[in-house]
Amino acid sequence: MDTTEEVRDFLRTRRERLTPQQVGLPDFGGAARRVKGLRREELALIAGMSVDYYVRLERGNLTGVSESVLESLSRALRLDDAEHAHLFDLARTQNASATTRRTTTTTSKVRPNVQRVLDSMTAPAWVRNGRSDFLAGNALARALYSPLFLEPSGTPNSARFAFLDPRGREFWLDWDVVASDMVAVLRAEAARTPYDKGLSDLIGELSTRSEEFRQRWAAHDVTRHRTGQKRVHHPEVGDLDLTYEAMELVTDTGLTLVVYSAEPGSPSEERLQLLANLVATESARTAARSAASATSASEDA
Repeated sequence: MDTTEEVRDFLRTRRERLTPQQVGLPDFGGAARRVKGLRREELALIAGMSVDYYVRLERGNLTGVSESVLESLSRALRLDDAEHAHLFDLARTQNASATTRRTTTTTSKVRPNVQRVLDSMTAPAWVRNGRSDFLAGNALARALYSPLFLEPSGTPNSARFAFLDPRGREFWLDWDVVASDMVAVLRAEAARTPYDKGLSDLIGELSTRSEEFRQRWAAHDVTRHRTGQKRVHHPEVGDLDLTYEAMELVTDTGLTLVVYSAEPGSPSEERLQLLANLVATESARTAARSAASATSASEDA
């Protein structure tokens, strides 16, 4: 990741989305303004710094910048929590020493105890890493996300499924929203773990193969998934309106537990229960086949 370019484009796009009216400045130019959003000198005024210093920052140079300056810049740009963290991640990366700039790998394994916790839950629950790999889940979560597992090889990945698999548009009923959120999550993760080769490879693959991804990547939006709604079309039980809660696993840095639920008494709850029944039925059939096979093997012996 070219941090200088990332900083430059992030600050520019955040400045360009603001208007004088939003920040309480008179807009004497009106429609005649020749710049998109605020001018650099206007942003510098709001942030309490010289124009020359702000220009230096927007050129992508955060070297030696103090936290107080970053805080002032964040307030002036009206950054939300995810954008605020992103700015600090970019600054941390740019100011890292050569010894700390080492290749990192996103966690791809889930501890057995975490899997046991997943299996004990009755709601769909799964664990993902920062690049949206489906690392582990209970039986109901795997059934819910069954289209992701149709790819014959490799770790199921939500972003790859959304942009490179036509089934992704069928699965997510709000595909545009989901796609934009996924890109925003990946961009935030790229600043947080800039030396993760697996993440870089994924972003490179998506950028090369998907115009939809490239367009969203150029917006420099970032977000964090904490809670929200997902509307999916399941091939067996139909449409489901679900809410989710995402919780970071403190012991396993970079891993997030995601749990889904449906509104009580809603059609989605009924369909989710139907899916759970299908999972239980299939599990019973599998257990019966295994028992029969063991019995047969014992008799042959």
